[in-house]
Amino acid sequence: MRLRALAKINLGLDILRKREDGYHEVRMIMQTIQMYDVLEMKRVRKPGISLSVNYSYIPNDERNLVYKAAKLLMDEFQVKGGVDIHLEKFIPVAAGMAGGSSDAAAALVGINRLFKLGLSQKELMDRAVNIGADVPYCVMRGTALAEGIGEKLTRITQVPDCFVLIGKPGINVSTKVAYESLQLDKISSHPDIDGMIGDIERGDLLAMTQKMGNVFEPGIIEKYPVIGEIKALMESHGALKAMMSGSGPTVFGIFDDREKMDAAAEVLRESRLAKTVFATEVTKAGGNTNDK
Repeated sequence: MRLRALAKINLGLDILRKREDGYHEVRMIMQTIQMYDVLEMKRVRKPGISLSVNYSYIPNDERNLVYKAAKLLMDEFQVKGGVDIHLEKFIPVAAGMAGGSSDAAAALVGINRLFKLGLSQKELMDRAVNIGADVPYCVMRGTALAEGIGEKLTRITQVPDCFVLIGKPGINVSTKVAYESLQLDKISSHPDIDGMIGDIERGDLLAMTQKMGNVFEPGIIEKYPVIGEIKALMESHGALKAMMSGSGPTVFGIFDDREKMDAAAEVLRESRLAKTVFATEVTKAGGNTNDK
């Protein structure tokens, strides 16, 4: 079985408050894009989980969310036999694109199918929150409003067709550090999440992009000015809006024209501001989960 684990971007990211349990209350519009890791999964007789990854610095044991996801279901259903998993990473690591969460979501889907566990998408999502706040969304995919700590999901109308340019500079930003550097009382501008949902429902891409925002952005750009430079380059070369995704440092630009995006991608590559440059588009609702 071969599965795609889709990357996500945050079209809007707002943080409302810090909860008593230490988590933050969020409101976000999430969107999957056609950039993905690939999981190859195979049932074997030998019990247990064997995980290999195409990069040696990525753990292949319980520290990996793919391993955790597979173990969660295999333990619960007392699966006899085992599974061999090979993870081919393409989504940048520690990039604000939910690569690890999406890999875990694909592993849940794969184990459910391989061992014929019969779980519905909702039942998989209910279990996914035990692995991480973004994992339920990565099971659902498409366009969604995420609330709570990110686990309360409402599917919304598919975002209007558009093209997405990804630029990740050669730095990593951990979500933990991003939250620690966030001063909630000093956030001067919040994205208009409800207004964006209305624009998406009307199919008005331009209006939606003008309301986009990410409350993490000012603090992270202050630490890493290259993020602001990539944003400015994309917007000066045709992006309707460029913004940092999640806790960064990846920047994405929304374009209404593929040729404009491809031209901007070329300029971005030549600038050397970004280590990873990837030109793609949004996925249709749900996207492709299983290739074969």
